Amino acid sequence: MLKLLVLCPLVFLAGFIDSIAGGGGLISLNSYQAAGIREQFALGTNKFTSFIGCTVASLNYIRTGNYHIPSLVPAVVFALTGSFFGSKVALGLSGAVFNLIMLITTPVVAILVFMKKDYSSRRQKERSSVFYIVLGAVIGLAEGFYDGFYGPGAGMFLQFGFIMVVGLEVRKACGNARIVNWFSNLGALFNFVRFGFVVYEVAIVCALFSVLGNFIGSRLAIRKDVKIVRPAMLIVTGLLFIKLILDYAGVTA
Repeated sequence: MLKLLVLCPLVFLAGFIDSIAGGGGLISLNSYQAAGIREQFALGTNKFTSFIGCTVASLNYIRTGNYHIPSLVPAVVFALTGSFFGSKVALGLSGAVFNLIMLITTPVVAILVFMKKDYSSRRQKERSSVFYIVLGAVIGLAEGFYDGFYGPGAGMFLQFGFIMVVGLEVRKACGNARIVNWFSNLGALFNFVRFGFVVYEVAIVCALFSVLGNFIGSRLAIRKDVKIVRPAMLIVTGLLFIKLILDYAGVTA
């Protein structure tokens, strides 16, 4: 009971952040591990709760029309492909090498987000259908590969790609990122459930708080103040950078 009293507010916060900027797993996964849940079970439990919460956020964005089909569909298809190859490469490539690459690229993303002061007022650029299909596929493939190989902050990188590369306005980029992330999580969750790596007595209760956090966060981003997206993305990149440093130093975070 004490464990759940500590975990539930943290999972709520993770869902709130995740629905706005992605990367909530950086909070929730470490919370499960800190609560004494062993690594594979922490991964499975986290995937269960975040998947349920992401479902609610995705439905909120879909219900309000905040998604962009021309870039969304190829992104979903190629995210699933990328996650397959990412998990394959993870078996042969040193994690330290990939971690070093991410240590270099993550601060670059943070700097670009910080420099873009007009996140909340960016208008969607009108492009050709081919442009959206190609870039959607590239972003989906890259995110899927990253999610399959490493994972933390994948939703944030998706959102960054849809805003900065594809040129979507913020709400549609948020919607696309949540929906693609939902699909990329689906296969992983299937395997965790199949092999029994979900602590259901924790996951079911925490899922309710993940749903609440995702619901409030997505509603806030859609209806209230989209300006919250940029600072939320900066928080996620900061958390990811700290985790990367700790992982590279061999410290369990």
